[in-house]
Amino acid sequence: MRFGISTHLFHTERLTRDHLVQIAEHGFEAVEVFATRAHFDYHDVGAISELGAWLKDTGLALHGIHAPVTDRITPPDTWGDVISNAVSDSAKRQTAVKEADAALNIARQIPASVFVVHLGTPASKGGENNRTPRTGICLDIGHAFLFGDVADAIETVAEHLITTHVHDNRGKTDDHLVPFDGRINWDVALMTLQKVGYDGTYLMELGNTSTPADVLKKAQAARHRFEKLLAY
Repeated sequence: MRFGISTHLFHTERLTRDHLVQIAEHGFEAVEVFATRAHFDYHDVGAISELGAWLKDTGLALHGIHAPVTDRITPPDTWGDVISNAVSDSAKRQTAVKEADAALNIARQIPASVFVVHLGTPASKGGENNRTPRTGICLDIGHAFLFGDVADAIETVAEHLITTHVHDNRGKTDDHLVPFDGRINWDVALMTLQKVGYDGTYLMELGNTSTPADVLKKAQAARHRFEKLLAY
């Protein structure tokens, strides 16, 4: 069992070593890089090499890479051009495939466990939201709650579940809240994950709802609550 943070928390900024230092200082062991070029330029071999050095310095493992879904995100959470491999326009679809392949350059230089791909775009951006890293399923628990019953979703994908995106919401919008700040029943969710034998990374994909420092502090507390619940 391992806990990580997605750089989604910092996605309106250029990723820096300090961001990874903050994640490590709050007791997390792993990170998932949100591959948006304005946040992290995965086309730049030098930037990838620098990321490798940051990971080594901070002791963080690169758990995953999130394939591009847009070219930029500006505060508070405004997307630029959508990048989707499920659009009907052939040229845009091919562009999305090329960008995903470019983002894989990170994994070609730095070992990573998963490559997370949106099959389509979020409903709030006019599409459907599913995720499939490599040959398994990344269960986004916040999204599962928006679409129905979390325990049912876990049991449905159990045989193919290889990683998670962990965040909370109040049942209406995709808020990316720290666990326990929304309405998800985490006792049931974690119990069900244990029941199906999931022992992988709990990767928190959180929004910057106040300040990154405050969100990381709350995430650290949520991690401790997870550990207590999972110990039973």
